Amino acid sequence: MPLKFTLRPGEKVIVNGAVIGRGEEPGSFYLFNKANFLRGREVMKDSAADTIEKKLYLIIQLIYLFPENAPENLVKFETILAETMRHRADALEALTEVARLVHSGDYYRALKATAKLF
Repeated sequence: MPLKFTLRPGEKVIVNGAVIGRGEEPGSFYLFNKANFLRGREVMKDSAADTIEKKLYLIIQLIYLFPENAPENLVKFETILAETMRHRADALEALTEVARLVHSGDYYRALKATAKLF
């Protein structure tokens, strides 16, 4: 079953590392095969990662969108995760779930779970 998503006018999406933009009219798109994608509103820029939770989101995003760099980014993920766990003892259960999702390769859900922390 294909994944359907709709972009608003001027909105962008990243699909397998390629940025795709929508023109002046809204439109629906279908992904018929497995693809890594994020809508523009879900993409975090380096400059926006101003908290430890956002840094965690950013590194998961990099792992997800650029699998060719995943081994080095997974090492960074472990470092940032440990730091986040030290600073957010109140969120250990959620962070453990984020770690489980990342370790199982479910990066999109890991991003969603991490976004709930900020």
